[in-house]
Amino acid sequence: MYIYQRLKDVREDADKKQEDIALILNITRQQYQLYESGKREMPMHHFVTLAKHYNVSLDYLAGLIDKPKKLK
Repeated sequence: MYIYQRLKDVREDADKKQEDIALILNITRQQYQLYESGKREMPMHHFVTLAKHYNVSLDYLAGLIDKPKKLK
């Protein structure tokens, strides 16, 4: 699974819009859309912020594992 698909999946599972996530990351919706579509690489600090927000591990967000692990 590609990272951008996982970002979209976890966002949709949380019933969030791209605008909601952009606010969390303090970026524009257009910037976030580029990350989610795979047209631009997302900085690591945004991955950390999203992992904390969704309460999932970074390896799950990166698509390295298929079953989400909660943060401790």
